[in-house]
Amino acid sequence: MAKKSAIAKRFRGFLPVVVDVESGGFDPKKDALLEISAVILNFDEEERLAIQESHEQHVLPFKNANLDPKALEFIGLKDPWHPFRMAQEEKEALTALFEPIRKAVKQTGCSRAILIGHNAWFDLAFLNAAIARCNIKNSPFHAFSSFDTATLGGVFYGQTVLARMAEAAGVAWDQEAAHSALYDAEQTAKLFCIMVNEWDYLRNPTPLPPQ
Repeated sequence: MAKKSAIAKRFRGFLPVVVDVESGGFDPKKDALLEISAVILNFDEEERLAIQESHEQHVLPFKNANLDPKALEFIGLKDPWHPFRMAQEEKEALTALFEPIRKAVKQTGCSRAILIGHNAWFDLAFLNAAIARCNIKNSPFHAFSSFDTATLGGVFYGQTVLARMAEAAGVAWDQEAAHSALYDAEQTAKLFCIMVNEWDYLRNPTPLPPQ
């Protein structure tokens, strides 16, 4: 096992990974998982939490999955089976997504990944439901613990909507790109890093202020 890194010590042995899903509704057991993105975080050379790598998978609806037309309209997806989506079956998509996460967990000496999300319960519920459907053993993610940036945003900025948090934090926001799993995950990751770095700086001021 790899020697414990600074990131392994920061979050009780968990590697922070921001996840965002786009779906065909709100029921994780009945509605299709259509997109899932993961952004792996780690400390950079200046000891600030930062994005290390991003991964995205487009997913084909599982057999008999529900697809709410309003949900598809919300995420701007007309045809989940369109070949240009380059979508994969759920198990293939999750296996591909988990590979770099498992690698990062091992390299950092962490015990497993912990999901960070905006309204994290939603993303974790869809992730866990897909894992169960695909009978994937040993998920790299903690099964029930997570960090919720909506809650943190309420504490730091008095805002719980992702776009308003970004505005309060000085992070650029493109409304047209929103509701893409990759875009939302990366914006959520930027905000989480800013909040953690600001908190760490307040607790232990150093010559390097938070970004």
